[in-house]
Amino acid sequence: MSSSTSEGPSPHTTMASGRNVAWLLDTRAHQRGDHPFLIWEPFDGPPRTWSYREFARASMDIAAGLQARGIGLGDRLILHADNSPEYLQALFACARIGAVAVCTNTRSVRDELEYFASHSGAVAAITQPRYADLVGRCIPTAKWIALTDSDTGDTPAPGTAPGRQEAFASLVHKGGATAPARPDPFAAASIQYTSGTTARPKGVVWTHANWLWAAQVSATHESLTRDDVHLVYAPLFHTNAQSYSTLATLWAGATMVLQPKFSVTRFWEVSQRHHCTWSSMLTFAIKALHDQEVPAHSYRLWGSGATSPGDSERFGVRVIGWWGMTETVTHGLVDDVHAPGTALNCGRPANEYEVSVLRPDGVPVEPGETGLLFVRGVPGVSLFAEYLDDPDATSAAVDEHGWLSTGDLVTPNHDGSMRFADREKDILKVGGENVAASEVERVIGVVPGVSEVAVVAGPHQMLSEVPIAFVVPGSDTDGSSLVESVYAACRNLLSDFKVPREVRLVDDLPRSTLNKVAKAELRRQLVAEQTGGGGPAHAV
Repeated sequence: MSSSTSEGPSPHTTMASGRNVAWLLDTRAHQRGDHPFLIWEPFDGPPRTWSYREFARASMDIAAGLQARGIGLGDRLILHADNSPEYLQALFACARIGAVAVCTNTRSVRDELEYFASHSGAVAAITQPRYADLVGRCIPTAKWIALTDSDTGDTPAPGTAPGRQEAFASLVHKGGATAPARPDPFAAASIQYTSGTTARPKGVVWTHANWLWAAQVSATHESLTRDDVHLVYAPLFHTNAQSYSTLATLWAGATMVLQPKFSVTRFWEVSQRHHCTWSSMLTFAIKALHDQEVPAHSYRLWGSGATSPGDSERFGVRVIGWWGMTETVTHGLVDDVHAPGTALNCGRPANEYEVSVLRPDGVPVEPGETGLLFVRGVPGVSLFAEYLDDPDATSAAVDEHGWLSTGDLVTPNHDGSMRFADREKDILKVGGENVAASEVERVIGVVPGVSEVAVVAGPHQMLSEVPIAFVVPGSDTDGSSLVESVYAACRNLLSDFKVPREVRLVDDLPRSTLNKVAKAELRRQLVAEQTGGGGPAHAV
């Protein structure tokens, strides 16, 4: 598949033609100038509010500062920070001048961040004091590294390369003029790294058209209006917070309340103070709130991975189901907010996409039968543009007709709704974070003394699932020492959520046809243990 981001604008006319992300923000600033767009709720200190006009102006001032420091059209800038106003301002500032924001997970360790920086070709970075040392070491070629204010009062850690570090405030050029990027909707706007079936995460490229599509379609799916107040606690470096929450709010001209992260003790307090009406609710957050008393509130809808009548009754707010991935930009499956959903399902095919569920031979499944989910859209508009510098992976994921192979297995119901079944591509979902089993296996497989390894998802009460590693040791290997070595390698080279919760030493691994490891059998074993249906394998 050819890359629209490298060959210039598509000749096709789309909903984004003649527009870019700056157009959307400036349009809302003109229409809703005094209306609150962003309300920041830090854990320490009072809330702070930016109107649409103030936020647009802030993004212009930062854009001018970025240009003054040599950031221009097509340059890639790493944003390695937790939720903060500066993160959003920098995100939109990059879009305003045609730079590309590389959104990295703050739970990444050095090996991962070095890869993201090198693979993306990032020329500078914006981070927080607590990550200054890590970012400075991982991006040695950065022109500069700007540090935002920290909500915890952290000071810059030692070790940041001298002469490159400066305060985020120095990027602000109030009233500074910016040379506006030409409104090319097919120019790259951002890159997110997502776990896949390969040993290294892939860089998912979104265009300005992707951003605009995410904004309009997400707002439509969620029935957002300009009177809504959207609580956002999911990390801004993920699709959920960017597409389902921030961009949807912007399209509707509504208000978003941003928290540093989820806080079970402050969720209802903040929700009540700002009369929040909408939130994208991660599974672990809903589970955590079950132990809290539910006060009077203004919520009318929550979005989650599955329709949940029990949660709707418990919290007094309808919970709709949806499914999406970074590559689909927004929800490919979603409940109709104006009609009842089917319990424990992840929605129906969205109007804006074509959806097929196929058997391995390419024949559509019957209702009640599980198959592989395919979603059809337009690359660079309703589907991601490409995997960065990986045309083979791009063409393997999206065929010439625009069909994306999602790698997810679903079961259609007779009423047309869909139930999520499994992941064909061996991806774990750990508290909302995607983890490729192969990435963890890559790290464990080179630990001295490891003969073979298989990583599978084990059930977990709060996080839904966590990585469990089954390791076959080599001959004459000390088991206890090997387990500690495996944990040490994982902690050094992987984000904390990717580190196995348990390392089990086994004599061999179950096999299926063609001598492949039968991971389904390992998963069934873990589920049986949790439910009392079987004993554990030999573990250390």
